[in-house]
Amino acid sequence: MGKVINVEVRPRNKKEHPGTMIKRFMKKVKNSKILDLYREHMRYQKPSDKRRRQKARRKKVLEKLHNQKIKESGN
Repeated sequence: MGKVINVEVRPRNKKEHPGTMIKRFMKKVKNSKILDLYREHMRYQKPSDKRRRQKARRKKVLEKLHNQKIKESGN
């Protein structure tokens, strides 16, 4: 099993609207990437597919950083 991630939201004051609490909860869930992990583990991924996806993700991040450096040096 993976690590346990607990997300908890309590009312900031007695009159806080439940809708705002739900918004805060959803934001915390999104930031902790719980749903991403769940979706990732819904189906089996072959190890070669995992490596290919990681390689593509790494390439995308490096390209983005490279473009930022070019943009900064150009200014």
